[in-house]
Amino acid sequence: MLRLKKRVLTTGIATLALLALPTASAQALKVVSTFSIISDFARNVGGDRIELTTLVGPDGDAHSYEPRPTDATAIKDADVVLVNGIGFEGFLDRLIQASGGTATVVQASEGAELLRNNAGHSHHEEHNHPKDHAHHDDHGHHHDHDHDHENEHRHEDKDTSAHHHHGEYDPHAWQSVDNAQVYVNNIANAFCAADQQGCPVYKANARSYNERLKALQKDLEAKVAQIPPDQRTIITSHDAFAYLGRAYGLQFSSPQGASTGSEASAGDMAALIRQIRDEKAAAIFLENISNPRLIQQIAGETGMSIGGKLYSDALSGESGPASTYIDMMRHNIDAISDAARQK
Repeated sequence: MLRLKKRVLTTGIATLALLALPTASAQALKVVSTFSIISDFARNVGGDRIELTTLVGPDGDAHSYEPRPTDATAIKDADVVLVNGIGFEGFLDRLIQASGGTATVVQASEGAELLRNNAGHSHHEEHNHPKDHAHHDDHGHHHDHDHDHENEHRHEDKDTSAHHHHGEYDPHAWQSVDNAQVYVNNIANAFCAADQQGCPVYKANARSYNERLKALQKDLEAKVAQIPPDQRTIITSHDAFAYLGRAYGLQFSSPQGASTGSEASAGDMAALIRQIRDEKAAAIFLENISNPRLIQQIAGETGMSIGGKLYSDALSGESGPASTYIDMMRHNIDAISDAARQK
């Protein structure tokens, strides 16, 4: 009898232990992110409560990405699909339609302060994303993100003469750390809507990560402050760093417009080379997602040395210098600072 009781007690304890084990695989929120930078935000917010699929991985170019059949399957099975929007993912509408899925599509950039492309025409895509996933509470940064939805995003004009454009607004809004905090809060709100039980975790994670982003902002500002004003003109492959330039007083020029799919004309190249010579650009950089041909040509014609590689539209692989958003921002500013110091 005693042996039987002991066996029942042991079995009961084992059952309780099994019930206490996390069932992440069964309960995880299925999330699809369009590219690696948004995926990093999602990981920091979702932690172990999400099962994350990234469509365009490290060093991938979302401008020219061609979806695979497995991408449609992932979207069909997803609870939440995180996108940048602003015309960045040209493949997205077709992919969502092909998937036949009913997942909530969340524009992570909703409410960010955008830069307008002067020559841009409104072929930036409206994906009919639910606006209720774009609340802007708990931003924790100094911009006021209340905005008039009649003009969906606040924006500023930027000088983009002699560049090609692929939309009304520059889609690379994550290159501003302030905007990155907007992305994080939008993602937290989306996860809360899809998984109310996990909402306290998502909100806490978002607050913690945004504190790290605030610290990053201060570090980057201090680093850039050491760069002389006449050493702040930077040449890159495509027009992806205007937000970084606005945030830190840097001037970026490139032979291609906001999309790597645009072709630089001979006139564009000639104008850029004249600008480099006239303004004595501090540095010229390759990008991790772009063909190096144009930058190598410019370097050859101007006699400038290539200062290394910047990360624009994608993170590096895990073993690279920019495997997270914070690492990417630090790497880019460090590379620019080092190149200016060596000039």
